[in-house]
Amino acid sequence: MTYLKRALPLLFVFAVSCGQKETGDYKKVTNDPILYCKTVKKLNDVVLENNFPPMIGSRNYAYANIAAYEAMAAGNKDFTSMSGQLTDMPAMPKPEAGKEIDFSLAALLSFTKVGNAVTFPEGSMMGYYDELKHMADSAGMPADVMKNTIAFSDTIVAVVLKWSKGDNYAQTRSAEKYTVRDEDGRWIPTPPMYGQALEPHWREIRPMVMDSASQFMPPRPPAFNVTDKNSVFYKATMEVKNVGDSLTDEQKAIADFWDDNPFKLNVSGHIMFATKKFSPPGHWMNIVGIGAKTAGADFNTTVAAYAETSIALFDAFISCWDEKYRSNEVRPETVINKYFKAEEWRPYIQTPPFPSYTSGHGTASGAACEVMTKWFGDNVPFTDTSSLEFGLPARKIASFREAAKEAAMSRLYGGIHYRFDNDEGNVAGRKLGEYIVQKLKFK
Repeated sequence: MTYLKRALPLLFVFAVSCGQKETGDYKKVTNDPILYCKTVKKLNDVVLENNFPPMIGSRNYAYANIAAYEAMAAGNKDFTSMSGQLTDMPAMPKPEAGKEIDFSLAALLSFTKVGNAVTFPEGSMMGYYDELKHMADSAGMPADVMKNTIAFSDTIVAVVLKWSKGDNYAQTRSAEKYTVRDEDGRWIPTPPMYGQALEPHWREIRPMVMDSASQFMPPRPPAFNVTDKNSVFYKATMEVKNVGDSLTDEQKAIADFWDDNPFKLNVSGHIMFATKKFSPPGHWMNIVGIGAKTAGADFNTTVAAYAETSIALFDAFISCWDEKYRSNEVRPETVINKYFKAEEWRPYIQTPPFPSYTSGHGTASGAACEVMTKWFGDNVPFTDTSSLEFGLPARKIASFREAAKEAAMSRLYGGIHYRFDNDEGNVAGRKLGEYIVQKLKFK
């Protein structure tokens, strides 16, 4: 959805050049679902540029989208607050009687201000915040409506941010690091970065919908066994090597498309440099926008779909990270290098710095696809243009559930996960997604 980023200035030009000064015209601008998609993309860009890992990215998107949803829902009888539905979420402020508020602009401003507060560097979203206000003013929003809208948005932002501070995120910033032990079957850092284990305490973050981090715990992974060629583990590892040694062009395309590595370290001789992409939750945020556009969803539905999908992604990473640091499973690359007499073997994409079981992309994608299917329908084909900005072609996909399956399998083609990591992660994620769809009432 790179077109969203490029198209935004055109919207401002349109609003000004057409001289939209009559009261009421501004609502055509502020109530545009594509504008909300562009606003989410603004935060996605900040997350990408500052190397937020996937689980922290999911937190950024969740609180920002929830704030936007609450601002929108406050002025729409068809939608209900998430207060009392999400863990510890307090009652939301009500609009002051007799004051006219543009609830669409309030949603946009709330998203932007919360997004700014939960990311860095400080102020990274506030230039865009000012652009949104200028856009509404140029489109003819009366000064009193603007003032009322900003004031109401600020009340939502204050409550959401206070609620966010109780999720244990700050406390985990100083938590003890993962202990690396070179034991058979246990995760150790992988080349070329040999990075320390990422967010080993993410399971301690407060879930939004789940009863606990372990509510959707997958089955135990196969026992580590590299001596019995008939064991499940040995066969699974050999599959990773064999597939990696004979990748088809289509398998490479799938691995590249769903790589979503927010920080890849490239090494060429003595030269090292990093390349950035959005992480899996960032990719799914883009897909929500594509799904909304494909379905012709209105502003309110678009905001609600983003909110529920981001909630699903948030809980999915807590669930998955709970399992990753329970099983602490070694990555295929380590096993193949150490036990399969292939010390120079490398996966097609770079192994990320955390344990293998289960796949984070498989889990998060499974959860996201169930929510998106609820909002936009099953068997809805779409063209995913998310990776055009990274030089990768658009990809036609048959449905959101097929996208999730493909994202999970991409990890086998990429050489960074065993098949059971992907399969069990996808199953756990879909169960979580189904649970969220059944439990949360948006209307």
